[in-house]
Order: sequence, then C-alpha cells, then structure tokens
Amino acid sequence: MNIPETMAAMVLTGHGDIEKLVYHADWPVPQPADYEVLIEVSACGMNNTDVNTRSGWYSKGVSDATTGNAYDTVDSEDPSWGGQPLSFPRIQGADICGTVVAAGNRADRSLIGKRVIADCWLRDWNDPMNRDKTGYFGSECNGGFAEYTTIDYRNVGPVKSTMTDAELATFSCSYTTAEGMLSRAGVNNEDTVLVTGASGGVGSALVQLARRRGATVIGMAAEEKHARLESLGADVLLPRSPENLSDALQAAIGTRKISVVADIVGGDTFPALIECLQRGGRYTCSGAIAGPVAPLDLRTLYLNDLTFTGSTVVEPSIFKDLLAYIESDEIKPLLAATYPLSDFHQGQKDFIEKKHVGNIVVSMTE
Repeated sequence: MNIPETMAAMVLTGHGDIEKLVYHADWPVPQPADYEVLIEVSACGMNNTDVNTRSGWYSKGVSDATTGNAYDTVDSEDPSWGGQPLSFPRIQGADICGTVVAAGNRADRSLIGKRVIADCWLRDWNDPMNRDKTGYFGSECNGGFAEYTTIDYRNVGPVKSTMTDAELATFSCSYTTAEGMLSRAGVNNEDTVLVTGASGGVGSALVQLARRRGATVIGMAAEEKHARLESLGADVLLPRSPENLSDALQAAIGTRKISVVADIVGGDTFPALIECLQRGGRYTCSGAIAGPVAPLDLRTLYLNDLTFTGSTVVEPSIFKDLLAYIESDEIKPLLAATYPLSDFHQGQKDFIEKKHVGNIVVSMTE
C-alpha cells in the first residue's frame, strides 16, 4: 500500500492542563526501525495513564486525587509512571487496534496485513522479565493517538474476532492490568473479591476476569451503573462509597468474608477496605484515583496476616492469555463511547468525569 508522509496526530507538548494536547493534521508518519512494525491505527482506547502522565499526577509531589487538571506541586524529576522525566513532544495512547502495513528489516513480515492489538509494556526482549528495563507505549515512546504508529513486532498480537476495531481497543491496558492484579493476588474459585471503581475500564475488567476465575465478585460503583455491571457477572453490587462499608457488606453477604480487595481507587475508602479483609486476606492495588496517600494501621496489617501487592508491569504471558480470552469470547468489550481524533479534548473531558461504564475510545476512521 501507499503510505503517506504525514498523518493526523494528537501531540502532548508538556505536563499541564488539557490544552497541552495539540491536534496536528500534518505530523510526520514514523518509520519502523529494524525490529518494529508500522501500524495503521484504526482505534485507540483512553486510559488513566494518559491523564495522569499529562497532568503530572505520578509525581510524589502530588497528593491529590486524579482530576485531569494541572498540579502546582509536580516535581520535574518524577512526573511519569516510572518516576523519570519524559521528553516532548510525545504522542500518547497505548490501547491500539489497527493493521500492520510495513515491517522493519528484522521484524516478522508475516504480520503485514493482519489486524492486531498491542502489549502496552515495552521490554528488553533479551531480558523480558526485568521490570527495570521496561517502558510504556505512549509514555517512553510515541503511541497510538495518531493515524500511524510503530512498535516492536514482539509487542503485537493478531486477533481473530468479530468484534469491531473500537471494541478491541478497549482491552489491552485495562484487562492486562486487571489480570496482573488478580494473578499477583492468586485469585481462585474459593475467593470473594471486592472490586472498587467497578464501572471503569480496569474495574469492569476485574469483574469479568475474577468471575472467569470462578470467584464471587462484589463491585462498588455508582448505583445508576449497577445494571450494566450485573450483566458482566457481578454477584453483589454496592454503592461507590458506602457510609459504612462493614454494615453494607454485612447486609449484602452476611457472615461471608472478603478474601481479596482489588483496589484502583484508594483515597478515604482505603482504611475501611483493609478492615473488611478476613485474616490472611490479600489486598492488590493498581491505582489510586481518589487519592494516593492513605492512612494504614500497621496493627491491622500484621495482626491479621494480610498480604499487600502492587501491580504495574505484568508478565508477557498475560498479554497472550488476553488474546486467547478474546478469541474464545470469554470476555466482553465494554465500549462506552467513541470520539474522532479531532474531538479528542471532549473525549478526555468525558473520560475524566467518569459518568460512563467501561472504556472510551478514539477512532481514527470517523
């Protein structure tokens, strides 16, 4: 095919408010390096990582909830997920779906013409389990909020599915994050899992993937979103922030104990989440949108023999498992809305408001 020299792209020019994202109609199309493929992007999902990186929320100087606004306290030395400065301009966007249209000299040319999604974690493929050698697609390199992007061929997976490109763009970031949390916590069919923020991209993925493992799932979300979450398999649904979590759980499940808390919210709810865990329970976390700094009574931690796990960089096998779940229809896409790239600002504003259930996707074909 004839590949153009320029493309439309949404370009992040620095940390700050949403105006730092600038639309360009004539950005240069990237050229694939030796081990890379060139992908014509059809859709790319939005994620909290995009917002947090743009605003600088990852900086230890910030203790507020995720708002999407600029922060006065951002430290220029640690504004990214990895605690390192980023270079600008940068094209964000990790959750791509598209077609491979070209390949570098050492890339797998059989991928050309195939519809693919991407493993968001950039790795040293000679040492793929080394978390100190990882980067994130759309953070440490340019990503998918553009008509074309490049990525290492070992980071892409062809997908055979009747799902639309926009639906496939809802999976990679949210579902590998959720599966990583559940794997690290060792969730199985004997567990009762409490999921915070259950209506978001990662939260709704946690509901589906925990149910896939046979666990009993209790989701916390705004009550107007409960019907949609029930259709995904949630066994019990609670309000987003119950006035008394212990009482709400007692009314919903009686004496049954919570063995796992899968938390992406943090904030003021954190102490109550920890107190509701049974002895020997597990807490796994991959987000803190309601606030990253929370009090912990260490007596609860050690006297109850609790296990805490953080989860960010996942094993390469998790992406391969995700592809299998998609192709076998074991998980459902939860596409809340699509926006054209030229209307990216409105899409991200709606994403930040969190009135939706599931994922918001940017379409390059609208």
